[in-house]
Amino acid sequence: MRKRVTALLLAGLVLAGCSAEVQSGSAKPEGGDKPPVAKFTTAPADGATEVPVNQPVTVTVAEGTIDEVTLTNPEGKAVEGKVAADKKTWSSAEALGYGKSYTYAGKATGTDGKKVELKGAFTTVTPASVVRATLFPADDQTVGVAVPIMVQFDAEVTDRAAAEKALTVTNSANVKGSWAWLNAKEVHYRPEAYWPANTKVHVEAKLYGVHYGGGAYGKADVTSDFTIGRNQVVKIETGSHQLVVQRDGQTVATYPASFGKDDDPELTTPNGTFVVMQKDAQWSFDNPRYGYTNVLKKWAVRFSNHGEFIHENNDNAGNIGRVNSSHGCANLLEADAKAYYDSALIGDPVEVTGSITTLPAQYDWYDWQIPWAQWQTMSAL
Repeated sequence: MRKRVTALLLAGLVLAGCSAEVQSGSAKPEGGDKPPVAKFTTAPADGATEVPVNQPVTVTVAEGTIDEVTLTNPEGKAVEGKVAADKKTWSSAEALGYGKSYTYAGKATGTDGKKVELKGAFTTVTPASVVRATLFPADDQTVGVAVPIMVQFDAEVTDRAAAEKALTVTNSANVKGSWAWLNAKEVHYRPEAYWPANTKVHVEAKLYGVHYGGGAYGKADVTSDFTIGRNQVVKIETGSHQLVVQRDGQTVATYPASFGKDDDPELTTPNGTFVVMQKDAQWSFDNPRYGYTNVLKKWAVRFSNHGEFIHENNDNAGNIGRVNSSHGCANLLEADAKAYYDSALIGDPVEVTGSITTLPAQYDWYDWQIPWAQWQTMSAL
């Protein structure tokens, strides 16, 4: 009996030893073998290629909060970014570069208290070509009430709608206008009627990263802040032999003039609403077809790329105010030409009537020769 009892006691001690190891094993924190609950989501995804450069990068964590996030460019520099107040999202705050690889890194703490790490990378799009755009009027210019806003591209734009969507115009007068494509490399904006005087205008062309089609992308964003000046309109009724300057609808100057020949459709000053494009204290006029080159005239104000100017021509003084004898320009006496020149702004309208010829809408800047209803159809949107 003693041997059997001893054996039972020994067996009991062995069993007690196995139970202690199990108990020791069960002393680990509950759920210690479960994966962390926090999960990172990135846009673009890890491994993505051909990523647009003009869209923000975002990192989001579910069931946790972000401790830190870094997006690094190939040069090892961190891309600017910010974690939201709720620590659920990080967003980049600067544009990416073309054809570059970026690397994600970060940490988050889950609602279970466990840490998770972010790792990944993506590559941005590599353009077949990069297209530059310029914007007119430029910053701080004061221009006339007929000025069009112009965006010019150094290559043809296939996807005009994509480019136009990146263009916005705001102004202090809350005047609405429309963009119109004059050709594949140039889009203009104007209101239905002349700009109100003294309007402040802001233009944004957020073209960097915009795909124009065929692998061509925008090179850079461009902006402009300019001012519409006083309302000054030149009115030319060719049969009157006078050039009239009006401000706010009131005549402020009347100058005797000689316009283009009345009976020659090639030489008359044509009908239309034109825009002052250029001012030069002296300009060289050339027209070999009519036998003159390098004829210098003072106070030249161009209002059409067809070749029309308002300028001094004292050599034609006998006809000024009496007979239309020029080759299409408005000839003034020197003192009058200087007075008008000093008053003119780029963008002032020049309205011509009474001619036997109406110029087709094809010589810059011809924006106001296109009826408003037609102008709106020239938008890509």
